[in-house]
Amino acid sequence: MPANYGAFDKAEWLRLEKKADDIRRLTVQTSVWGGSGHLGGAMSAIDVMTILYHRFMKLDPNDPKYEDRDRFVLSKGHAAVGYAPVLVDYGYMPIEELQIFNLTGAKIGMHLDSNKVKGVDYSTGSLGHGISLGVGAALAAKLKGKDYMTFVLCGDGEMNEGSNWEGIMSAAQFKLSNLVVMVDNNKCMIDGRVADEMNIEPLDKKFKAFNFNTYRIDGHDFSQLNAALEEAVKNAKTGDKPTAIVLDTYKGEGIDFMKDNYLWHYGSLDDEKLAQAYASLDATYKERCARAEKEGK
Repeated sequence: MPANYGAFDKAEWLRLEKKADDIRRLTVQTSVWGGSGHLGGAMSAIDVMTILYHRFMKLDPNDPKYEDRDRFVLSKGHAAVGYAPVLVDYGYMPIEELQIFNLTGAKIGMHLDSNKVKGVDYSTGSLGHGISLGVGAALAAKLKGKDYMTFVLCGDGEMNEGSNWEGIMSAAQFKLSNLVVMVDNNKCMIDGRVADEMNIEPLDKKFKAFNFNTYRIDGHDFSQLNAALEEAVKNAKTGDKPTAIVLDTYKGEGIDFMKDNYLWHYGSLDDEKLAQAYASLDATYKERCARAEKEGK
């Protein structure tokens, strides 16, 4: 993806909706091939990963390690069942790798290994490490005089890990304007509602207090996602603060029986549930395209 992305108009909005729908469907199918997966948190993160990979990030699937590429850290590494389809769709790997997802001999497991999976810069799994990894990548770019950006996607449940806040302090201390921390704030975690397990709100005010440029948006609205990321890119060139984007999302977005339900942190689909999931994705895609047609310019 070139750095000079085009205008965000109705056609672009609809293009992104189609791509996100394709990836959601491939995510569901991947969980079926593998027998299970962390579907809820993958579905809530697909919109932001779609716009990053298909509009903002400088990447080359034919040269996954080229030095000036942008970096992406999936701190919520269990969402690999959604991240791996993004990488396959982008051209890093053939779809056959997804068809043996998490099975014996597979390169693509429940958490992605950067030594095995092309396009993955950082292995993640244990929560609370992604921001610190991102700080290291962003600081390296500053020291080397490189203009690549680092994007970190965290889960809201992992924001109760103290290591994240150490990384956040470091990012502000070193004025890492080339770092963008995004929180997939779907308000659910493995054991229940985040507010009940360990309340982390108000996240946006906390990031501001740690000296971040901070935006809080609907994480399923491509228009809002685009505006916030454009500001983050602009800030990287002219500012001296890191950027935080709090994405208000829904666990299981796009699938009615999963939506906003923490019990779908992890699960599997039988034939009946699979049919229901695809029917719900059909309806969701139709609704989202109608919104783009109405609100796009």
